[in-house]
Amino acid sequence: MRKKAIELLMAVLLLVGAFFLSKEGAELVSKELSQDAKVIVVDAGHGGIDPGVIGIGGLKEKDINLQIAKKVKKKLEKEGYTIVMTRTKDEGLYDENTNNKKVQDMQNRCNLIKEKKPVMTISIHQNSYPDASVCGPQVFYFTHSVEGAKLGKSIQDQLNTYLEVARPRVEKGNSTYYLLKKSEGILTIVECGFLTNPDEAAKLQTKEYQDKVAEAVCQGVLEYLGNE
Repeated sequence: MRKKAIELLMAVLLLVGAFFLSKEGAELVSKELSQDAKVIVVDAGHGGIDPGVIGIGGLKEKDINLQIAKKVKKKLEKEGYTIVMTRTKDEGLYDENTNNKKVQDMQNRCNLIKEKKPVMTISIHQNSYPDASVCGPQVFYFTHSVEGAKLGKSIQDQLNTYLEVARPRVEKGNSTYYLLKKSEGILTIVECGFLTNPDEAAKLQTKEYQDKVAEAVCQGVLEYLGNE
């Protein structure tokens, strides 16, 4: 009788232990899934030997891209998202001894996105045009991506509002840009402004205007995720 009682007690203890272990395991899995779902890649375009657009007064696109990308990162982190940057300083994603640094750089950006499996990727860039009067932010998404179009619209609308754009643009589909074609998942390219426009180039170098751009991008992301 005593032996059966001990066996029964042991069985109960095992069941209780299994319950708590399974609960803890489920919570850990749930936590990991929620973290993965909140990963966003922020890509600061160009870098290293690739300056991107050379604007008025020798202004380099790669520098403005990184400054704004860092601000976007901070704002999204405050909203609880885990941000993965493709670069955090003036460097490219290539080996110094490779023959085609630009190609390897783009491939490595795509590989990083594939590895991290983010809910989305935001690629920060600046624009240029021969006509110096052309200005304003422009968002691109992959032509065949329904979700990319939704995200692109959210960010474009917020940029038009926050930057008080006189002649608001609409988001554009594109099927030729490398990142849009080759990257997995949802990706938008955010051209924050034209470095060939004197007024816009001057504003894009200021902390205040960069903050506005970053806030607009952040709000566009939040709007999209809230309506997903």
